Amino acid sequence: MLTRTSPVSVPPAEQHWIDVVSDLAEGFAATVAADDRSGELPVAHLRALADSGLDAAFLPTSHGGEALSYTTLGTVVRILAAAHAAVAAVWLMHMGAAHALVTLSPPPAAAFFAEELKAGKRFSNALSEPAGGNFFLSSQQDVAPVDGGWLLNGRKMFVSGSEIADHFFLNVRVDGAPAFFGATVDDTVSFPPIDQTIGMRATRSRSVVFDGMLLESGRRCSAPAADYANLITVAFAFLSVGIAESALDAVKAYATSRPAGPGSTETLADASWVKSEIGLVWAEVRAARLLAEQTAWLADRKDPQAMANATEAKMLANEVAKKAAAVAVKVGGGSGYLERSPIQRIFRDAQAGALMAYSVPFSQEIVGGWVLQA
Repeated sequence: MLTRTSPVSVPPAEQHWIDVVSDLAEGFAATVAADDRSGELPVAHLRALADSGLDAAFLPTSHGGEALSYTTLGTVVRILAAAHAAVAAVWLMHMGAAHALVTLSPPPAAAFFAEELKAGKRFSNALSEPAGGNFFLSSQQDVAPVDGGWLLNGRKMFVSGSEIADHFFLNVRVDGAPAFFGATVDDTVSFPPIDQTIGMRATRSRSVVFDGMLLESGRRCSAPAADYANLITVAFAFLSVGIAESALDAVKAYATSRPAGPGSTETLADASWVKSEIGLVWAEVRAARLLAEQTAWLADRKDPQAMANATEAKMLANEVAKKAAAVAVKVGGGSGYLERSPIQRIFRDAQAGALMAYSVPFSQEIVGGWVLQA
């Protein structure tokens, strides 16, 4: 795909991680169609990322990591999403949960979770609740106090990679206020039959039931520092940007290999209407990528505007991914609608970002309010 130089770049000392991920992503792309059809978690790919040392490298230096930059994080997610969106989504949720637990837990728990990540254990977010929607950070699940902590009985929704998770970053309501905990999977955890989604099938996002899980007081997380930027929030836009870039790559491959018409010596890519469609959407994808990169840049500077910028970036990237995928379907026509075409899978995957909290309609209202009140 055509690219332009960005004002935001991965630090030179971290570039080798981009090379590692790029090499791995080529292999991930080879199984993306099969993984989508089967709807099974791409465990081998997730393991390959952990085995490369990438997961541990994002830990703070105080816990033996390299404290890799948010710019590197976003670039990793974008590369993974372009190759295999489900891998990118599950990996980002895993890293976001692990990093939050190491950063926000009391020192003994933080050290434990850091060692677990370095040992290759899996993490996942259990935040969304039935009917919770965009208010996933404001739990409606009250927990009863018991010796050593609180007792959780309830259900969480859309927990990506939950079946292989060893630990959850979850939230409940304690004394009427939101509270976050690190919780280790035990026999109080069960998984109802999965309601398979139409896109990003291989994330196996599903419900998790907690039946009497003890939330230990020693694993209750503190409130984040004012300058703390959650990994998922910062990198969410890059997930959709990667999908949008894969849509452009797919439509280019199709259009340059198909004749413009019966007996024509030109390809579909030579048609004026195709060039016109692709030209505008490419600029929009580039704009979404630049806004996402600005979010990472702000987070690396510990700028308090990073989180607001992340909402704007996600909102734009979600919609641009849907538009890029729709253009790919338009150019691909009936061929792009066939199961064997990557276009139909990319189109389904592109819808997911706009539905994930904060959803696009919810974000539009928030951002619109900022603009009107400024």
